[in-house]
Amino acid sequence: MKTLAMVTTADSPSLFPSSARVVDVLLPLAIGSAYSYRVPDGMEVAVGDIVVVPLGTRTMLGCVWPRPAEPKPVDPAKLKAIQRRYDVAPLNAAMIAFIEWIADYTVTPPGMVLRLALRHDESAGITRERIGVRLTDHRPERRTKARDKVIAALEDGFVRAKSEAAREAGVSPSVVDGLIDDGVLETVVLPPEPAAETPDPDHAVPELLPAQAHAAAQLVASVKARAFQPFLIDGVTGSGKTEAYFEAVAETIRQGRQTLILMPEIALTQAFLDRFARRFGVRPAEWHSAVSTKRRGRIFRGVASGEVSVVAGARSALFLPFRDLGLILVDEEHDNAYKQEDGVHYHARDMAVVRARLEGATIALVSATPSIETEVNARRGRYTRLALPERFAGTKVPRLEPIDLRREGPPRGQWIAPRLAREMQSTVEAGGQALLFLNRRGYAPLTLCRACGHRIKCPSCSSWLVEHRFRRRLECHQCGYAMPVPNECPNCHEPNALIPCGPGVERLHEEAAKLFPQARLQVLSSDLAGGVERLRAELKAIEDGEVDIIIGTQLVAKGHNFPGLAMVGVIDADVGLGHGDPRAAERTFQLLHQVAGRAGRHEVEGRAFLQTYMPEHPVMQALVAGDRDAFYDREIAIREEAHLPPFARFCALIVSGTDSHAAQAHARALAACSPFTDKVRVLGPAEAPLALIRGRHRFRLLARCERSFDLSGYVRAWMAGAPRATGSLKVEIDIDPQSFV
Repeated sequence: MKTLAMVTTADSPSLFPSSARVVDVLLPLAIGSAYSYRVPDGMEVAVGDIVVVPLGTRTMLGCVWPRPAEPKPVDPAKLKAIQRRYDVAPLNAAMIAFIEWIADYTVTPPGMVLRLALRHDESAGITRERIGVRLTDHRPERRTKARDKVIAALEDGFVRAKSEAAREAGVSPSVVDGLIDDGVLETVVLPPEPAAETPDPDHAVPELLPAQAHAAAQLVASVKARAFQPFLIDGVTGSGKTEAYFEAVAETIRQGRQTLILMPEIALTQAFLDRFARRFGVRPAEWHSAVSTKRRGRIFRGVASGEVSVVAGARSALFLPFRDLGLILVDEEHDNAYKQEDGVHYHARDMAVVRARLEGATIALVSATPSIETEVNARRGRYTRLALPERFAGTKVPRLEPIDLRREGPPRGQWIAPRLAREMQSTVEAGGQALLFLNRRGYAPLTLCRACGHRIKCPSCSSWLVEHRFRRRLECHQCGYAMPVPNECPNCHEPNALIPCGPGVERLHEEAAKLFPQARLQVLSSDLAGGVERLRAELKAIEDGEVDIIIGTQLVAKGHNFPGLAMVGVIDADVGLGHGDPRAAERTFQLLHQVAGRAGRHEVEGRAFLQTYMPEHPVMQALVAGDRDAFYDREIAIREEAHLPPFARFCALIVSGTDSHAAQAHARALAACSPFTDKVRVLGPAEAPLALIRGRHRFRLLARCERSFDLSGYVRAWMAGAPRATGSLKVEIDIDPQSFV
């Protein structure tokens, strides 16, 4: 943020009086409270202003923070002075309350939460002037074909950017510069490039089905009321949930307010951006890691000023400084990507509800397979359910059929069952597309030596290295460690003895290529080379019918629309059920339901096949029967009886360190000093399932309490009386954990 414009005046109605020359400034550090600073003469600051202050031998950004009702008396003469105030929009009262709420709930220093809101402006900077050119009455003495092309291109009298003029004329920029020097062209300062174009709420108003129209009407009414109201848009895959909530977006635009659309994989949802453009004439402002830092800076300022009316972004967009936020939409609200697992441990879905309440905004959670927490909130009336039970085009939800691998499994060394292969063959021959789903990246999840049985592990993590044959590497999916595939066993040194065990999508591709040599195959996996742009190009090729067989990981379940997809085959439907995660059944049901829902969304009839060793499992039975309510009824009853979320609350404490004994000893000390109450049960410490990550040994404690208990307050009191972690030791606090590894 060193390039930001700096000023020493402000136009704000909430300035500190000139006699009160001490203010509190919260810094984006792991500190528990704000520091006091002196306001120098001639400078005025208000709560929420972003300022630069000295801290030790360095300077850094901070935010002027509300002072306590009875602040401790300080001598301004002994305080360091604020150096400058940045010319950026201040954080408003709702945003400050949001930061404090998250800090309190997650037991995180408020400075670390502030960091999430400040770091987005790191590259906002002073926008460089955009220079345009236009033709004058003067003509050059020296004429060339290139110069004549520029003159001909600009004879209409319109102003063009220099680069645009050169591109339109088909010449180099130096030709344009030469004509400027000769007075043939004059320069004009162009207005700054907008952060995003303004969507037109009446660009292409759709005709909605009755259920869609009913849902849209309730959302629009809530937006007009300008009051907090939470909804669940609960519709089967392909039911037109997006078109329904677009009408709420349109109403928010008409009112001059702003909309935030959260998506789990915004960098990959090209189809969503295209649908938005068809409805509103332009795309929304995108906010995710693939957006350039320069553009993020423009969007940040545009959001703060109100210029940007709609943002579609990943979970970090929740901390953008909206001037007047009227609507929040959380698409695919059940997705695990909304949980931040490092730094500040927050769940963007839940925090979005909090921000909507503080902003007085409407919020809608959207899913075909709601999370258990959201489903319970809807059943108990906390959220208003808007149901869309039928697909938009009148097509049917794909029927699911189990393939019992105990009776009709594939030959040894293969993974595609004969019945599934026949169905794929008939689908491709009929001109449809087939999808093979396997939630394992790479070629094989395990590489071992057939001579001595050695398994190749990551040197820094307690996980096996995964072979990626496309890249000829063994990789750790926990820390990113990679090495070439060795020619001999690293343990017994037997040459050519290493064999892959189990399938990944790359190995599945190899098998499908042998079974269907004439078919056009495409692997969709987030770790393939090329990044976001390559994935978007591959998704576009699938939508255009240039691929016959898609082989993908859970990436394919992220709301994509494949018009020609007629059949889905799940290679290992049981893969998510083989561990003790209390959310295993829920996640498996959601994932398989979403994957199957990719098929048959247009004219073609969809079918789905589940290869499973457990066709009698309740998850498989619910999927095959198409009885979603039965699954939710059973899962909710199990959770309530076992006192699991959302009927109880958990807090996970992960103690880690480079020395295993020291980490375990500190975890035991934490358990010993936990405050006693019959309302909380502390379990552990126990070695975490992933006991070693990036060279750090991990031990877990778990605190469980009733839903109504103040768990955050309990943990805060616990940590206040606990021994401090020293050396390499670190304690992470995760309120409402989603992962148990």
